[in-house]
Amino acid sequence: MKGHCWKYGADINTDFIIAGRYLNTTDPRLLAGHCMEDLDPQFSRRVKAGDIMLADKNFGCGSSREHAPLALKAAGIACVIAKSFARIFYRNAFNLGLPLLVCPEAYDACDSGDEMEISLQTGVIHNLTKGRSFRAEPIPEFMQQIIRSGGLMQYVTETDQGKSNQH
Repeated sequence: MKGHCWKYGADINTDFIIAGRYLNTTDPRLLAGHCMEDLDPQFSRRVKAGDIMLADKNFGCGSSREHAPLALKAAGIACVIAKSFARIFYRNAFNLGLPLLVCPEAYDACDSGDEMEISLQTGVIHNLTKGRSFRAEPIPEFMQQIIRSGGLMQYVTETDQGKSNQH
């Protein structure tokens, strides 16, 4: 995957990602239009499909709302790279098909607007703007399958259909 970088600081909580006042919907398009608006009011108008988000430590802390990774994914974010993630956000993101990578070095060496290229299979992160590369722990194959399916529910449905077709 390849896209431009959006860089944010530490402790970006789920309320910054999608404010509580928008939790009355699960429509991805509506959530995307309000993603990050209290922290970065221009984000939803400027983000492009395939862009990558960088964050310091503890990204996705706060409430356990699934709306946060859904809003990021619907806004066009292809992957989030951070120094660390809140545990529930981490699980929710993969359940919804949004890949996450832990790589403190990438956060420290990259800036907003840098063009990045990422391999989920190898964990290699290339900053094409600065000509630097970093390595995160690769995403395990079964989690890559969940991402390719679009999330856990779609993966389970596909897996069940595959089993049904074998009988």
